Amino acid sequence: MTTPAPPSPTKGLEGVIAASTPGLANGRKIEKLGLRSSDTAEVVLENVRVPAENLIGEENQGFKQALRLLDGGRVGIAAWCLGIGRGALEEALAYAQERTAFGRPIAELQAIQFMLADMAMRIEASRLLVYQAAILKDAGREHVKAAAMAKLFASEAGNWVTDKAIQIHGGIGYCRDIPVERMHRDVKLMEIGEGTSEIQRLVIAREILRTV
Repeated sequence: MTTPAPPSPTKGLEGVIAASTPGLANGRKIEKLGLRSSDTAEVVLENVRVPAENLIGEENQGFKQALRLLDGGRVGIAAWCLGIGRGALEEALAYAQERTAFGRPIAELQAIQFMLADMAMRIEASRLLVYQAAILKDAGREHVKAAAMAKLFASEAGNWVTDKAIQIHGGIGYCRDIPVERMHRDVKLMEIGEGTSEIQRLVIAREILRTV
């Protein structure tokens, strides 16, 4: 009895469409506001024909398959936002304790303390939503609403927290040398990717109305 050859570890997109396929070409590289370490480029498809054996999943079920992938992706996006938000809070805490104004650290100013408290609160709320969605997904249970809630809250919290982190840093926070500037640019995409915040609200509303 012969043993089948293992799948090629470099198969990748070649299993869907070969790079040499007529009509397939690389487009321009797109410059982005954030996530600049990850290249984004156009893929040009002109009358490209793909063999039937390259079909992924079941025919005519692509939309449903895409939605299932989005549910899982939203959990990952939410966790990403949680991490960025936590990093921004740590940067803001450190800076507030080092930077002095009027003879004392700005961390002693009530206005700064209020921002730090609200940042911490949003991060902890995000953490609970992210963990809940991740637990449901790992257990193979329904997690459409939980994923949408986690992604929506954590992405908006991440944007709010990074904005306040820049505010606490003052003018230096607007400079490229400071990590919170990059965090703010990077996290903005998370309110858009894997379904915008508006779409998440529609998903949540649909799910809670369905269970009434």
